[in-house]
Amino acid sequence: MNVFSRLFKIGTAEAHSAIDKLEDPIKMTEQGIRDLKKNLDDSLKALAEVKALAIRSKNDLETNRSRANDYESKAILLLKKAENGTITPEDADRLATEALAKKEECLAVAKEKQTEVNRFDQNISQLDANIKKLRSQISTFENELRTLKARVKVSKATKSINKQMAQIDSSSTISMLEKMKEKVNQEEALSEAYGEIANESKSLDDEIDSALGGTEKAEASESLAKLKEKLGMNKQEE
Repeated sequence: MNVFSRLFKIGTAEAHSAIDKLEDPIKMTEQGIRDLKKNLDDSLKALAEVKALAIRSKNDLETNRSRANDYESKAILLLKKAENGTITPEDADRLATEALAKKEECLAVAKEKQTEVNRFDQNISQLDANIKKLRSQISTFENELRTLKARVKVSKATKSINKQMAQIDSSSTISMLEKMKEKVNQEEALSEAYGEIANESKSLDDEIDSALGGTEKAEASESLAKLKEKLGMNKQEE
């Protein structure tokens, strides 16, 4: 095995090793992206649920504050009615006291709801931050995945090329080409030789035919004269 073949085989081994090292990170990255997307879906669902609870708590807060104001206004009206003699002072005091007790109850509920709203707002802020972080991680991992896949394609292409090159034996290939050239040269020379022989044979026959051409005519004329003499035609012509 020559030096180039050894180098190509080393390159092939390195490319194969690179692919082996890359395939697992690709699978891990794909799984990581799936996990992150599931976490993102869960976080979005939780965010929606917490926001719904926060909206309900805010509505309850506003309702109880409004009711507390209403009870205070009613207590004031009761006292005014007692002052102008519409109802007795005793009834006014009793009802006003009840109204103010209701007011305090509403304020206590509003206080609880305010605490819930504050807690829900903190949860919403935390979930928003987590969602932004998850989206950033997903984007980063997807970019990394594309890079890894591109590296795998390049490595596979390099492996294929190196494998083909490693299987090429330069010395045997050159030897085979030289043998083919020698054979072609021999065939061409043989074809040319046959051509020359064919031309030489044709020329010789032509020369022989040309040399014999006059003799054949003379012999034919002599045969004709003899035939005429035999038939007595020569005397008639005379």
